[in-house]
Amino acid sequence: MSLATVAAMGCVAIPSVAAGLGVLPGLGLRTRGARAVAVAGAVMTTVAAMAVFVTAGNLAQETTLLLAPFGEIDITTGVLVDGLTGLLVLVVAVVALCVQLYSVGYLHKDPRYPTYAAQVSLFTAAMMLVVVSGDLLALLVGWEVMGLCSYLLIGHYRHLPEAPGAAVKAFLVTRAGDIGFLLGVLLLGGAAGTFRISGIVAAAGSIDPATLTVATLLLLLGVAGKSAQFPLHTWLPDAMAGPTPISALIHAATMVAAGVFVVMRLYPVFVAAPGTLTVLAVSAAITMVLGALCALAQDDIKRVLAWSTISQLGYMTGALAAGGYVQGGFHLVSHAAFKALLFLAAGVVLHQMGTALMSELGGLRRTMPISFAVTLVGLLALVGVLPLSGGFSKDGVLEAAWEAASGQSSVLTSSPVAVALLISMLGTVLLTAAYATRLLLRTFFGPEQRCGADPGPWMRWPMLVLVVPTMALGAVIGWFPDYLGSPLTAGSAAELGAGPLPGSLAPHLIEAVIASALIVVGAGATYLVWRSPPSLSPVRTYSRVAVAMRRGLYLDDVQDALIVRPYRGLATAVSLLDEAGVDGLVDGAAEATSVMSRGLSRAHPRLPNLAVTGLILSTTILLAILAFLS
Repeated sequence: MSLATVAAMGCVAIPSVAAGLGVLPGLGLRTRGARAVAVAGAVMTTVAAMAVFVTAGNLAQETTLLLAPFGEIDITTGVLVDGLTGLLVLVVAVVALCVQLYSVGYLHKDPRYPTYAAQVSLFTAAMMLVVVSGDLLALLVGWEVMGLCSYLLIGHYRHLPEAPGAAVKAFLVTRAGDIGFLLGVLLLGGAAGTFRISGIVAAAGSIDPATLTVATLLLLLGVAGKSAQFPLHTWLPDAMAGPTPISALIHAATMVAAGVFVVMRLYPVFVAAPGTLTVLAVSAAITMVLGALCALAQDDIKRVLAWSTISQLGYMTGALAAGGYVQGGFHLVSHAAFKALLFLAAGVVLHQMGTALMSELGGLRRTMPISFAVTLVGLLALVGVLPLSGGFSKDGVLEAAWEAASGQSSVLTSSPVAVALLISMLGTVLLTAAYATRLLLRTFFGPEQRCGADPGPWMRWPMLVLVVPTMALGAVIGWFPDYLGSPLTAGSAAELGAGPLPGSLAPHLIEAVIASALIVVGAGATYLVWRSPPSLSPVRTYSRVAVAMRRGLYLDDVQDALIVRPYRGLATAVSLLDEAGVDGLVDGAAEATSVMSRGLSRAHPRLPNLAVTGLILSTTILLAILAFLS
């Protein structure tokens, strides 16, 4: 067993032990002990992840353990380590460590901190299991545990009226997608004759195309749920009811990226189903524009970042749909850094000021200079300004879409969809510059409405750590494609006719110039609106449009009308039918028997001769029947 495999197993085991210690009955960890366990577990997990990162390469190392033979399919588990695994375990570990450290300061007065810290450790273990699993069934276990942890952590603030509903909504929406994901896993494993990921990839070319398309479309349902893609995106903005560090960990850097990771892990399988890639491209095009439009109208900083996350995840899935395997992967890594940074900075504002509403903020750059600086860096990376990491990753994504639209990619076969995807990406660049500029101006510029201060070291240092990859990841663009390699194995992409998948991350002049012009237009227009008199504000002029964007273009209402209300009505009708019909007949028969019994019991003492006569008569009749039958 290789060092990379042992370290990958440690990435799952260490946070699992930390979670177990945090909730172990009788141990009774108080806040100080819970902090020590959670932080020590995160540190050791990061060390193990660094070992995986250093020893992993673009050639897959697989360890398989047979659990049980099951007909023609063996049920196995195992570890799969390659470049994709090495990158993702490091991303998860670093962000989880920053969140655990940050949470010590953010939740220092929270009486439920020990439970919270244990749940964060459990989530980290579940995400690690998804990343290192070499078998789809084991991956599915981690996938579902992540959903449970998300539900628990979103509902952490039980005193907030919106938290329980947000937790339930996240659980139900993602479960709706997970039903399809489970069916897709079973169908794909049954068709391939194995649930081992490498075996499925090897067999993808021989699976019936219709079966492969149905299986991958079912998997996309789970991807859409976890990665908040249209139409299963509506849970993510409401999930901001949870603690802000959880938004940084689960809803920006890791769990929502799990769907993107699954597409990358099974990328040759998706490439072999071009119809599925077309659906993925359409969903991505809608998602990125929808998320950016809704982010532009939010007042809460966290909801701006939530809608922004939805939009940026659309960039990743769009890049993969266009054939940009490396480009989508690089944007996943860079987005994890700068979006986690932005959420932690938003948490500082909320923690120090008592509100995250931009209408109640302003002028914070003077009293919170560190928070202002890290927010500025994060927003510049989000917009895609070179030479920050987001600039390189967005340029790569645009390049992949440009090649698909110009017919240079053999992955996305539908030219109209490829063109629409490129147009959506360019429009999202403009909108991203607009809502990022709006957030910066309304929060840190203008008149100061509240007096704030930068946080203490527990909350400050995690932000400064995340600034480093946000600024410096661009330095590894030449090394990144070689480390990541082609999907799963060097030969798998070519065998499935995917063409030269890795692509290039070097800046391209045409895309960079167009993106820069759109950024200038979006940021400049937003600045002019911000400086304009209130009476001329477009928000006042187009108030109905602003309200619609703030409410997510009423898609929650549409889902409520088309799905929730009909199902609730059906459930009510079935319940009434059960109570009045099934239960009514049973209860009515029991009640009638009881009434007759009470009547007979009251009549019996007064009519002894009748009772005896009836007994003799019935006995005689019964004996006569038996004699006749014999």
